[in-house]
Amino acid sequence: MEANENPDPRSLTDAKSSEVPRRALGERRTEFVRIIVQCLYSLGYRRAAATLEAESGVSLDSPEYTALFFDVMAGRWDDCIATIESIEDMDCGARAAAAFLVWREHFLELLGLKDGFLMARDVLSERIAPLDMDRQRVHGLARLLISSEGIVNVEDRVRRRLGLLLDLVEVLPPWVRVPSARLEHLVEMTVLKQIASCFYHNSPGEVTLYEDHKCSQEQIPSKCSQILYDHKNEVWFVQFSHNGDYLASSSRDCTAIIWAVNKDDSISLKHVLEGHMKPISFLAWSPNDRMLLTCGNVEALKLWDVCDGTCKFTFTGGANRIISSCAWFPESEKIVCGSWEPDNRIFACDLEGNELEVWEGERMPKVTDLAVTPDGRCLISICSNKEILIRDFHRGNEWKIHEEHSITSLSLSSDGQFLIVNLNSEEIHLWSINVSSSLPDKFRGHKQGKYVIRSCFGGSNSLFVASGSEDSQIYIWQRHRETPIKILTGHSMTVNCVSWNPAKPHMLASASDDRTVRIWMANVNNNTKFHM
Repeated sequence: MEANENPDPRSLTDAKSSEVPRRALGERRTEFVRIIVQCLYSLGYRRAAATLEAESGVSLDSPEYTALFFDVMAGRWDDCIATIESIEDMDCGARAAAAFLVWREHFLELLGLKDGFLMARDVLSERIAPLDMDRQRVHGLARLLISSEGIVNVEDRVRRRLGLLLDLVEVLPPWVRVPSARLEHLVEMTVLKQIASCFYHNSPGEVTLYEDHKCSQEQIPSKCSQILYDHKNEVWFVQFSHNGDYLASSSRDCTAIIWAVNKDDSISLKHVLEGHMKPISFLAWSPNDRMLLTCGNVEALKLWDVCDGTCKFTFTGGANRIISSCAWFPESEKIVCGSWEPDNRIFACDLEGNELEVWEGERMPKVTDLAVTPDGRCLISICSNKEILIRDFHRGNEWKIHEEHSITSLSLSSDGQFLIVNLNSEEIHLWSINVSSSLPDKFRGHKQGKYVIRSCFGGSNSLFVASGSEDSQIYIWQRHRETPIKILTGHSMTVNCVSWNPAKPHMLASASDDRTVRIWMANVNNNTKFHM
C-alpha cells in the first residue's frame, strides 16, 4: 500500500458483522432506511437525510402520501379519495374515516364561500351521508348548514389543509407516512424491554445504547456493611425517610432510634426516642421528613420532632382508645389512624389530635394496618385480616380485595400505584391499586407462619420487592419473577422488617429479633462496621 492510500477507519468493520444486519433486515430494508431518514430530518440533518434518500433510492414519503399532499393542498378532493381507495391494506372503517375527513373539509370550505351553500348541501347528502360513519357526526355537519359555525374562510385554507393531512396520517396505514419520532420510539421500547428483562437492574443512571443492557448481581444490596447493636431487645420495625437521609428503628425495648445516613453510606446514631411504656411496633415518617410517628403496641401514638428528638404530642384518640396503625396525608399536616379498642374505628386528625373525619359503626371491621397513597387520593386499610379496603376520596367510592389467608402487613410503592401484602401462607401478593385485577403477582420462598413480617418495594423505580423471614434471612425478588433472585444471610433470628433506601437504591436495612439492625450495600468492600 502506498503512503497516500490511507484507509477510511469507518470502512474497517468486520465483514461478517456487516452481513448480519443485511440478512436480519431482509425485506425490512426499505422500512429501516425510511425510519432513519425520518430521524435525520427530525434531528435537523436535512442534507444527510437527502443524501441517504438519493444514495439508497428510498424516499421518506411514499408515493401515496406525496400524491395526497399535493392534492389536499390544491383542493383536488376527488383525487384525494382516489388515492385513499388505492391503498390496499386499509380496513373499511379506516377507509370510511379517511374519506369522511376529506369530504368534511370540502364541505366546510364550501360553506365559507358566498355561493357555496347548495354545493355544500350536495357534498353532505351525496358524499358524506353514504359513508359508514357515526350518524351523530353527520347530523352535526347538517346543523352547520343552518348555524354556519365552523366554516372555513379562504384565509384559513392553508392551515386547515395542513391539519387535514395530519389527521389523515392518523387513520392511514403507518407505511404511508412514517410516524413521528419512530426510531426514537423503537430505541426507547428496546431499552425498556431490556431493563424489564434484566433481573438485577438497580441503577438510576442512563442506559447506554452502545451495547445490550445487562446488570450483574453486584447491583443488588447483598453485603452487610454495618451492624447496629443499640437496641436492647427485639427490633420490630425499620424504615428510611423519604429523602433517604435518615433511618428509624423501633424495638421491643420500648424505644425508637433515629439514625443519620452519612454521605459515605455509614449510619450514625442521631436520637434515642424514649417515652413509650410498651414495645413500639410501628413507625411512620412525615412526607416532609421533619416528624416521626411511633405507635406503641396496645398503647398511645406519639409524634416526634426529627431535628431535636423531642416528643411534640401524644395521641390517645379519646376514650382510652388503642391505636393500632397510622399513616400521613401528603401535606404533612394531618394523619389517619386505625384502632380496634374499645371499638373498630378509622379517624383522621390534625397534629394536635383534633378529629377531622371519622369512619365507624357496627359494620366497621377491625383495622390492622393502613396507608395513604402519596397523592392523598386513596386510603388503603387491612380489615378483618383478609380484606384490603381501598377508599378513593376523589371519586367517593370504595372497593375490596379479598385474600384467602390472613394479611399481616401492607406496603405501597413509591408512586402509589401498587401495594404488597404479606400473608401467613408464606406468600407476598402484589396488587395494582388503580387497575381492577382478580389475580395478583405472587412472590414465594420466604418463611412466615407465626409472626408479623413486613416487606417493601425498593431499588431503582421500585423494581424489586424485599421481605424479612422467620428463617432469619432476607429475600429479594425482581417484580416480574415469583422466585427470589437474592437471599441474604447474617441475622441469627427472625427478620421482622426490611426497608430500601428510596434515595440510594444500593442500600437496604433489616430489623431482627436478634436485637440488631443490619445495613446491606451493593458494590461495597467486605469491611463490616459495628456500631456499639
